[in-house]
Amino acid sequence: MAIMKPHPGKRPDLIAFLREFYTMMCTKQYSRDLLLQDLKHPDDLVHIRYWLSDEARDAAMNDPDVHHYWKDLGAFGNITTIYEELEPIFSTREGIPGDDIIQAATKSDSA
Repeated sequence: MAIMKPHPGKRPDLIAFLREFYTMMCTKQYSRDLLLQDLKHPDDLVHIRYWLSDEARDAAMNDPDVHHYWKDLGAFGNITTIYEELEPIFSTREGIPGDDIIQAATKSDSA
């Protein structure tokens, strides 16, 4: 998860850039990405990435196409906060990565 702030006047450009980047990540089967905005702070964009696997994450880290996007991101905005390894604790949403961990933890807690 990352919090991003566009440079002044660059919000539409940043969103278009991220849409292109996230589409490439999806096409290459690396991840699924979600971009949100905080309605109380509309300049804050919140990015959530679901890696499809550890192998996909490793492949993305070594992909020159991905590096191209990371290199160019600074032209449109800054990442102000980043959380790289969040572990699910609880979710009511089905089918998210980590559901097997959640189910196992729930079973062991009730035993």
